[in-house]
Amino acid sequence: MTSTGHALLDAAENFVPMLRERTDEIEEARQVPQDIADAFAEAGFYSVMVPEVYGGLELDPPTFLKLIRTLARGDSSAAWCTMIGATTGLGSAYMPKADAEEIFGGGKRTITAGVFAPTGKAVPEGDGYRVSGRWQWGSGSRNAAWISGGCFVMKDGKPEMSDTGVPISRMMMVPADDVALLDTWDVSGLCGTGSTDFEMKDVWVPESRGVAFGYDKPMERPLYVFPLFALLASGIAGVALGTARSAIDELVSFASAKTPQGTLKPLAKRPDTQMGVARAEALVRSAQTWMDDAFSEAWEAAQTKGVISVDQRRDMRLSMAHATTSAAQAVDIVYDLGGGTSVYKRSPLQRHFRDVHVATQHMMVAKGVLEQAGRLFLGLETDTRLF
Repeated sequence: MTSTGHALLDAAENFVPMLRERTDEIEEARQVPQDIADAFAEAGFYSVMVPEVYGGLELDPPTFLKLIRTLARGDSSAAWCTMIGATTGLGSAYMPKADAEEIFGGGKRTITAGVFAPTGKAVPEGDGYRVSGRWQWGSGSRNAAWISGGCFVMKDGKPEMSDTGVPISRMMMVPADDVALLDTWDVSGLCGTGSTDFEMKDVWVPESRGVAFGYDKPMERPLYVFPLFALLASGIAGVALGTARSAIDELVSFASAKTPQGTLKPLAKRPDTQMGVARAEALVRSAQTWMDDAFSEAWEAAQTKGVISVDQRRDMRLSMAHATTSAAQAVDIVYDLGGGTSVYKRSPLQRHFRDVHVATQHMMVAKGVLEQAGRLFLGLETDTRLF
């Protein structure tokens, strides 16, 4: 790990107590307060995927995993928004230098947000596009200075196609002032992510700010060899694992003091509690270790070979889906062990339960990942574009 990585992890660790103190405020506001987002930006968290030549930190993926896990121990929503902002910043490695410098250059520590799903349309106009659309899941958009949305580029009423016959989706990045944020984020968990819907209506976007991940060529650096979706999914799994770690720690903090009604032994001295905590620890630690190993192997390949094999991509994505599911199982165990304590809003366990189960619903770690990984293990023809 580089000195930059160590400094980032130290900074994240220092934020954990403050995040725990303000987690109710974050949830009730349904967004990360701007002063926290600004402090994260100043620490460099939103710039970890931006190339060093533009003043970014170009952080290695294994350290990125640890960064998100650490922040999630403080507050899951804050960690989630950091993950979204950081991965949206990958677009800087695909843009022409002038545009990347304007948005990210000079160490601006720009906060970005975005949604990859191509629910918008971009019609060519001059040397740019006229963009309209509405996107769901705009995590962190209320804190961002720049927001991007996936669009199909329409030509003669049909989407532009790649040479493989697949529609090309471009992320159109625009100033936040050109985006209408809608008040739609009223949910069960990850409430503080502010993942509201947003709209663009007839916004003109320069061609140079319409990035097609997986189609356009990024800057030739090891970080940008990594598949975008692997980095995104790793952040989701990182949030889930950090949430599970915090849930286990919370149960341990009161297990010796609480004696459940109708029993004579404190919670900590009950065999089912002891076995449950052990199972939760095993789930979290084993899943975390496998994901760390898969990422380290892929990072080594990116640095030495400049390419990550399909098998390595498969293992990364499967380890992330497994980690997210394992984290949810661990939270379920400690939630059940907490008994009546778990259901009160004053207990962090109920929030951890809600947050981790929202994370499991993200398509990057959902059942489809298992299906694709299984096809690859079985030697079947498989579309690996999203791997």
